[in-house]
Amino acid sequence: MKNIKIGIYTVITGSLLSLTGCFNLDETVFSEVTENSFIPTNKDVAALMASAYSPLNYIYNWQGYFDLQEEPADVIITPTRPNGWDDGGTYRRMHLHTWTPESWQPRNTYLTAYSGINSANRVKDQIESDQLPVGDKKDAIIAELRAIRALWYSILLDSHGNVPIVTQFTDEIPKQSKRQEVYDFIVKELNDVLPDLSEENNSVTYGRMNKWAAYMTLARVYLNAEVYTGTAQWQNALNCVNEVINSGIFSLSSDYSDNFTPEADFNNKEFIFAVPYDSKYSAFGQHHKWYPSIAKEHFGNKSDYFWGGSCANPQFINSYEPGDKRLEKSWLIGPQYRADDPNVLVWTCLNYLPSLTCMKDGKDYTSIDYGYRVMKFGYNYDSNTGGWSNDFAYYRYAETLMIKAECLLRLNQNESEAANLISQIRSRAFDDASLANVTVEDLKKDTRIKYGTLNWDNEIDNPGDQSPVILGGLYDEWGIEFVCEAQRRTQMIRFGTYSTKSWFNHEAVKDGHTALFPIPLAELQANENLKQNPGY
Repeated sequence: MKNIKIGIYTVITGSLLSLTGCFNLDETVFSEVTENSFIPTNKDVAALMASAYSPLNYIYNWQGYFDLQEEPADVIITPTRPNGWDDGGTYRRMHLHTWTPESWQPRNTYLTAYSGINSANRVKDQIESDQLPVGDKKDAIIAELRAIRALWYSILLDSHGNVPIVTQFTDEIPKQSKRQEVYDFIVKELNDVLPDLSEENNSVTYGRMNKWAAYMTLARVYLNAEVYTGTAQWQNALNCVNEVINSGIFSLSSDYSDNFTPEADFNNKEFIFAVPYDSKYSAFGQHHKWYPSIAKEHFGNKSDYFWGGSCANPQFINSYEPGDKRLEKSWLIGPQYRADDPNVLVWTCLNYLPSLTCMKDGKDYTSIDYGYRVMKFGYNYDSNTGGWSNDFAYYRYAETLMIKAECLLRLNQNESEAANLISQIRSRAFDDASLANVTVEDLKKDTRIKYGTLNWDNEIDNPGDQSPVILGGLYDEWGIEFVCEAQRRTQMIRFGTYSTKSWFNHEAVKDGHTALFPIPLAELQANENLKQNPGY
């Protein structure tokens, strides 16, 4: 286990302070130490700050942000398997865009974000009122708390849009803000705190909001500004990533897979901001969905923490170019054999997936063999705890270069540099350098993904909208480089495919309302100031 794992994410426990939902102000006290009896001191700062960060662990946990960003998009499909785990049809609803205000994934995201926001506000208020003495570190700590709070709001800006802006830990019932107001708040907060954030990138700042993480949060918000506000901000996004690039601190890993191993930590110069996971203290848990129960024979592990439902959409898999090693580095493909006897076939991963449901004409059509499984994060299972220790790079340097390339193309500036940047990212994915290099024309081509709903033979039966995707080649690069990194929904919305294209069993919801998730029903009922997002 890496020592860094027991850092700011894991020192906080429920015995210090209880966390509350934004609109449910009745606290659950997990021990006899309550807010009234706990008097914080300087040594408690790290633990208290951790409460604003630790909810990020939900990204790769059950019904977490991975589900929110990937299940509604065109990469991940979760059909019902013979061993069940339909979970009341939640994954089918995410795929078909028929979720409701009671659906788990949008509600989990909403509540988790406000858990982090409330914790940031609590500590910030204690420091500002001098209840928590921090000496000359006051400005830097408050800046960091405002930065992580802004990151949480950037998630809500993207997912739910019209949400309350809460800046103090009080009993006041918050009012709802419009998406434009949330956007403006994030931009102002991050620009205000940048001068007071650390420029260090080391074991102390690992997993924390330093200046470079703040610039990347701003860059993502600016990159999607036209979606959020109707006004593009390509130049501002470009300015932010240029700050990161010009720092000279970060670089691409020589091997794509180096970013996804349990050994990856602050020494990896591609990591700009990471969410630490630890199999003992705070485990990476999404993998339960990726491998079937029979996989324990293949991996030589006796654990039963498997289901194996989620897999790749064949249409996305077919968009990989020949020679692209990111295919085999991201997906489990073909025959899988016993760990202790490579001659015994355990199961097979086929690039075939006929339906979301498991039966047709009395036959099993969603066999455990159907669909490539996610292998991007390898297999590092702890049978004692049921978890992984792989850290998740929320921002990595490849994204910095990708954002710069996109902004240059959108602005019609130095397009040849944009092609060079994408070629640089691709260079580690191809043994043949000539295949790695792309041209401006390549990036402006239509997407290689063959959209349309599929029949039982994986053939397109209803093509739907077939209009070219603007910058479709770049769109493909975004999808493949960051596959299964909780980005795909946002990419599709920005490139205009989310509400226009059909894929697998999903038919386009052309009124576009599903680009925002509904405000959770329980929150609407608890707060009369809230109004539901359009279309729900």
